[in-house]
Order: sequence, then C-alpha cells, then structure tokens
Amino acid sequence: MRYLYVKWVHKNPNDPVHLYSEIGDDSYERRRVEIWADGRKGFADESEEKGATLSSMKVPSLKEIAAQPEFQPKFIEAEEFQKIWLKRR
Repeated sequence: MRYLYVKWVHKNPNDPVHLYSEIGDDSYERRRVEIWADGRKGFADESEEKGATLSSMKVPSLKEIAAQPEFQPKFIEAEEFQKIWLKRR
C-alpha cells in the first residue's frame, strides 16, 4: 500500500482542499478522505461512501499529479493516513 496526501489549491467552496488516499499495489484507491476548507469531511472505502467516492481509474503517478499547478502531492506514512481515517466522521 501507498498513502498519498494532496493539497488542492483553489477558491471553490464546493470542492475539498485536502485529499488523502490509500492506494493498493494495483494503483487503485482503497480508502479516501476529503476535507473542505470549512472543516467538512467526506470519505469512501470499498463498502461505504459519504460525501466522497473512490476513483474508478488508477491513481496517476506523483509526478503526473504535481504537473498540475493546483495540486501539491506527497506520499505520507500509513500511520498519518490512519489517524485521518479514524477522524473521518
């Protein structure tokens, strides 16, 4: 598994600004947490979705994500993702 954090820099209040993903060895998301600027949270895993959905496409490489100027991606440790996941509700 890999764990990805992406800061999405924009001014649209309808879109999240923090994206956290757990990515399987096949490059598909397994779990996801989204956080909006006002503190709202959405999450999704393979059995439940609330305010977020898992991507049906493979997650692009870090380099591909970073090529879009509004995204600031970095890999994070499993423990950091798990802390966010446990606070998702």
